[in-house]
Amino acid sequence: MIDSSRRRPGPGYLGAAGVFAVGMMGTTLPTPLYGLYRERIGFSELIVTVVFAVYAVGVIVALLLAGGASDVLGRRPVLVVALVLSALSAVCFLLEGGLPLLYLGRVLSGFSAGLFSGTGTAAVLDLAPPGRRGRAALAATAANMGGLGLGPLVSGLLAQYAPRPLILPFLVHLGLLAVALVVTLLLTETVHHEGARPPLRPQGMRVPPEVRGVFGPCALAAFAGFSLLGLFTAVAPAFLTETLGEHNLAVTGAVVFSVFCASTGGQLLMGRIGARAALPWGCAVLAAGLVLVGTSLLVESLPLLLIGALTGGAGQGMAFRAGLTAVGAAAPEEHRGATISAFFVVAYLGISLPVVGVGALTVGLGVRGAGMVFTACAIVLVVTVGARVRVHPPRTL
Repeated sequence: MIDSSRRRPGPGYLGAAGVFAVGMMGTTLPTPLYGLYRERIGFSELIVTVVFAVYAVGVIVALLLAGGASDVLGRRPVLVVALVLSALSAVCFLLEGGLPLLYLGRVLSGFSAGLFSGTGTAAVLDLAPPGRRGRAALAATAANMGGLGLGPLVSGLLAQYAPRPLILPFLVHLGLLAVALVVTLLLTETVHHEGARPPLRPQGMRVPPEVRGVFGPCALAAFAGFSLLGLFTAVAPAFLTETLGEHNLAVTGAVVFSVFCASTGGQLLMGRIGARAALPWGCAVLAAGLVLVGTSLLVESLPLLLIGALTGGAGQGMAFRAGLTAVGAAAPEEHRGATISAFFVVAYLGISLPVVGVGALTVGLGVRGAGMVFTACAIVLVVTVGARVRVHPPRTL
């Protein structure tokens, strides 16, 4: 149970959000570097998407097997494990000598992200003082998206303008992880159990019955939004290089960062218009962004791609924060970590499944053609979900 009477002074929910952001930053750190790995090791664009999908599989496995672990063990211990896994992932990239260590590093990164997604969000919400739950929900989603965006931005800048492009980004992240570990140990533990601790067992997709009416439409909106993020983190770098001839790694990182930055802006906008309106409107803006992205692929335009990234990211952020707020509010405290983890399982399926499909399509259609097919399918999905939540909004919104 969550017991606020047993809290002691600590960094608070902003400290937990900072730890969350540092952890998520490591999951996208390699994004601008895949071109360098392709030159060094020699593999196809399909293998890039497989490497990315391995990460998503790791996230989903962690969420399914340990999504509710923090409800039993406490938030701090699970956050510490997530930080250690992130550090081990960085070490794999530092020692990289071929695809096996890349795969292992991505799997470990996925495990780390899976633990962070549910536990980090729950920790931020738990540590919020009375009256600041809305701000805490924004801090949690902003930490998630902001961390994901900072990864490619930082690694792109370091790889382009600093020495040792495949070494320095991971050394910097290891330093940030060390700071995050100290902050985590200072956080107030919010999970306490009266009597014997409940047994720790895999819970799978645990969604309490009272949450299911809210969970369905919110999770579908998250699936649609995360599919856009997957497109940019897995395919956009190759499109920039192969189609537009843009080889500057800092530009690649900035383009990917723009999607996540816009997502954070969309989350801020949700606070102004309210969660009830943000869910359908977020889907509409996301659909418009996907149309722009598809058009940019068709006419081979970098400015249009950036506009599409900003528009789609804003829509994703609006819908994502609205959905997460609704699910978090509806979930009972004793199952909040597991419920939020189930929400992220659906979201990360949105990253992994479309990305693998795009990778397979590149074999016959090329990066440009595969991206256009993907955006067409994603538009249909987003419009359908948006219409559903417009007519039948979740009852807690």
